[in-house]
Amino acid sequence: MSDRAAELAATLIRNFNDVPLKPLLREPHYDALGARLARGTAARKLGASIDIVAPGKRGCPYHLHHAQEEMFIIVEGTGTLRVAGEMLPLKEGDVVFIPAGPEYPHQILNTSDAPLKYLSISTMEAPEICEYPDSGKYLAEGSLDKATPFEVIARGGAQPGLLEWRTLTDARPERQLRRTVFSREQQS
Repeated sequence: MSDRAAELAATLIRNFNDVPLKPLLREPHYDALGARLARGTAARKLGASIDIVAPGKRGCPYHLHHAQEEMFIIVEGTGTLRVAGEMLPLKEGDVVFIPAGPEYPHQILNTSDAPLKYLSISTMEAPEICEYPDSGKYLAEGSLDKATPFEVIARGGAQPGLLEWRTLTDARPERQLRRTVFSREQQS
């Protein structure tokens, strides 16, 4: 392979079977292995990851996006798509399309006794607002220059005077953060 071909391959191609997987564990519900695939590629508006969810577990909370669309491709196993208040069966080969907006809150659950492996592909729209209906939380994230991304996480109504501002010092999923918690009264 020429140097140019090797450079193109490194910039344009990822093999989800070859990437190191990182554990994503938050007991009692969430247990998965995953890897982000688009980092370091030429992609500017696409994100992708490979996720392997343990039997009986979930990969992420029930949520909806206001800006980003998502697509999930079931590579191996079976599970359930919790979407818009319904439970839909998933099997190998299924492709799930989730548009942005409040109509399709969603979550993938591994309801089988074997690992569930899927690709997650998303548009990387910013800023993004993500809502979590089960917990009443929301996430606002974005960046004007990509060098200094930010996140704000709050629980609607639980502590109306409190916000949490998190400035990312490293990209997800490691999330090395500088964190400041302040009240709305301190802002004025």
